[in-house]
Amino acid sequence: MVLKQVMEAIDVIDSAYVNGAAVAALFEEYQGVETTVTKVQGEEGFTEFIRITIPGKAGKSTGGKCSTLGIVGRLGGIGARPSRIGMVSDADGAVAAVSAALKLCDMQKKGDMLDGDVIVSTHICPDAPTEPHEPVDFMGSPVDILTMNKYEVIDEMDAVLSIDTTKGNNVINHKGIAISPTVKEGYILKISSDLVRILEMSTGRLAKTFVVTTQDITPYGNDVYHINSILQPAVATAAPVVGVAITAESAVPGCGTGASHEVDIAEATRFSIEVAKEFGKGTCTFYDVPEFAHLQELYGDFSVLQTLGKGK
Repeated sequence: MVLKQVMEAIDVIDSAYVNGAAVAALFEEYQGVETTVTKVQGEEGFTEFIRITIPGKAGKSTGGKCSTLGIVGRLGGIGARPSRIGMVSDADGAVAAVSAALKLCDMQKKGDMLDGDVIVSTHICPDAPTEPHEPVDFMGSPVDILTMNKYEVIDEMDAVLSIDTTKGNNVINHKGIAISPTVKEGYILKISSDLVRILEMSTGRLAKTFVVTTQDITPYGNDVYHINSILQPAVATAAPVVGVAITAESAVPGCGTGASHEVDIAEATRFSIEVAKEFGKGTCTFYDVPEFAHLQELYGDFSVLQTLGKGK
């Protein structure tokens, strides 16, 4: 059960005074868990990036060979103060990522240590700006997307789950969570059958997925429409990236308050933990390695889609 950890994370994060240190304090009791907090100033304020590394029994951080999963809580900000009071919908990604880290640490404390390392990253900003977007307004951020990727997506991650509130649209019309196809080096690949299996097992329902377009996997700043930032980690790494969307039936602004649903966040958290268990163990893959190599032989390098375009 992970609802306890979700509630603990919300209790800390839903505050006008929250900062990276307050979130890092949640992990002080856990032996071997490393947390770092980095304050970064942007044009419209600052945010604090937090990274939590939970070592596995055969993880690379201790000389082992098991794969490392990255869990990124993607968001603009957890609050839009002073224009909005309270935690915004956009905070769900951060809550889910922190909750996953808390649960993994608790499991380890109780004797259930994963095979591979898990690196969890997100950022804490209780007073982020908002920005216009269709069909409803988004949360902005004090720092740009390239800065987010710099601190949240690191080379040690062999695959990435990017958790993001994805309610500010009218094309995903169900409440809960959904996963994307795998994105790797500019290619939108088929949806991983392993991840579908884990999603159905962890939710007890048929898998929900969402459509990804070419625009969505290109960097922000190129003047094309993006559904949101859920797949922006894919522009910063050669590792496979899958989006874990927390969704709603209606279009909900990212800067809307009273719009976070603990059970839905818990679903994203539980799914991420189950993926972490299997990925480090080698029983879950994000993509078909030989098929990807064959695609590159047939059609070449698509990594230009990880950039702002030709000549930029």
